Amino acid sequence: MSKTILVFAESRNGALRRVALEALGAARRLAGKDGHVHAVLACFGGAADEAAALLARGADVVHIADDPALRAFAPEAYIAALGAAITAVRPDALLLGHTALGRELAPRVAAANGAGHIADVIAIETSDDGNDVLFTRPLYAGKAFERRSFVSGATWVITVRPNNLPATEPLDAADIKGTAAELPFTVPPLYTAVRSVVRRAGGQLDLAEADVVVSGGRGVRSAAGFEPLQAMATALGGAVGASRGACDAGYCDYALQIGQTGKVVTPQLYIACGISGAIQHLAGMSQSRVIVAINKDPDAPIFSVADYGIVGDLFEVVPLLTTELQRARA
Repeated sequence: MSKTILVFAESRNGALRRVALEALGAARRLAGKDGHVHAVLACFGGAADEAAALLARGADVVHIADDPALRAFAPEAYIAALGAAITAVRPDALLLGHTALGRELAPRVAAANGAGHIADVIAIETSDDGNDVLFTRPLYAGKAFERRSFVSGATWVITVRPNNLPATEPLDAADIKGTAAELPFTVPPLYTAVRSVVRRAGGQLDLAEADVVVSGGRGVRSAAGFEPLQAMATALGGAVGASRGACDAGYCDYALQIGQTGKVVTPQLYIACGISGAIQHLAGMSQSRVIVAINKDPDAPIFSVADYGIVGDLFEVVPLLTTELQRARA
């Protein structure tokens, strides 16, 4: 059974976030062979490159909402843009990334449209005829999983966790047949206004979308202790994260915090350095594909979830590993 799926294509600093392409891939599978996939971009000043990237990945129509109110994130303006796209497309489902922005928009849009909402989806299963769809999401910090579905006739609103679903592959130039169109909408009164944005962790890969994350805990002992971790992350093309203990101790900014009260990451490789493995931290990284733990304490709880463990001083082990990685890449 074919469906019409709408994707909210989130971008940052003029570039699509990878989770937008992952949501587009999920939309393509949900739509079926004869279905249609639409994408909506919220921006100010045009989004030709982002629209072209979406069309190259299989979007049938890209709706561009362009307005000064969308320069920075204003919930009311973004919801109005999404509402206009829903009215124009009449989709069977709306997909968003399970990001800070997606988590704010999805329940509001669902409530405004009387739609069902399933959040933090990590897997989608469809029957052969496409009529039955099951969505898997983690519970209790990844200790359990539930599979949910929507009742018949309901519009779906779904957020997908970054780094869990495959993104669509680029099409050959001859196969790109989609179009981009301006999306007219009315900006409602705004109750908040963003005057400026201060980026305290700029220049780094987004933790939620990084394939490799190297994290430090209280064992790094100081802000300078993160320098060897940054060198390893650079050698692996990854990002640096931290436990709450390291953030509370002032060793790094809270923007790097991973855990129950921080960011949830699911990289291909997670390297925990000097992290004991408290349950709050495990909640944010236990679903990583491969976990490597480096800790002086052989009884540290982190080893219970690690695929590989190294008992040793991180200040000795990490530089040695980094040197070997740099040699291998050279």
